Amino acid sequence: MTAPLTPHDQPSPHDDPAGGQPQGQPSGNSSVPPYGHPGHPGHPGQPSGYPEQSGGAGYSGHAERPEPSEPGPELRAELVQASLVAIAVAVSGVLLGLLWLWLAPKVPLISDGSAVYLKNSEGEDAIGADGVFTLLGLAFGVVSAVVVFLLFRHGGIALVIGLAIGGVLASVIAWRLGVWLGPTSDVVAHAKSVGKGVTFDGPLKLGAKGALLAWSVAAMVVHLVLTGLFGPRDPEPALPSPATPGAR
Repeated sequence: MTAPLTPHDQPSPHDDPAGGQPQGQPSGNSSVPPYGHPGHPGHPGQPSGYPEQSGGAGYSGHAERPEPSEPGPELRAELVQASLVAIAVAVSGVLLGLLWLWLAPKVPLISDGSAVYLKNSEGEDAIGADGVFTLLGLAFGVVSAVVVFLLFRHGGIALVIGLAIGGVLASVIAWRLGVWLGPTSDVVAHAKSVGKGVTFDGPLKLGAKGALLAWSVAAMVVHLVLTGLFGPRDPEPALPSPATPGAR
């Protein structure tokens, strides 16, 4: 027996019920894509030849600004060391003030009941106090620079700045402490209290204010010299070995 024939009016299962076209294919010219331009099928309204832009990981409208970097651990360690050096040097200014009060020459004064005069009019005691303060400041600057170099041999420029700031603070403390502990600055009241014709010591004064920088200048110079002579050296690059004779 033979199979029954399919009637001619029965549609094929692969044809579109609406227009008789095969399913999955557009009607008309088969070379034209179903959407948009021929360059990009499947993306309606997207012009061909241009990359697709996304708002996520693609192109952004403005460049990202780099975040400011924090100081490293070595820099923080140097800043801490410089702060400790400045504080220690400033506190040692108390010793400078006591030595200045002890070693500075006294200025003898005398009163005749109506005015106060220098007992030795040609004496140089008044400028001797400035000289003693300057010499003591230079000596303290050298000592502090040597001590700091021995303690922090690998220190950088931060230690030199700490020495300079501490030296100025120490000099100011020594100056004010010596004046405060020395004879009173009220010369008239002091002359009246001791009486007429009695010699008494004048107040301790620092006439040359430039002496306040002696400690800092000496400390910076000595520390830089010590660093240049005995400081750590960077390793030298290895030289290439000479070629073996006869080798090409």
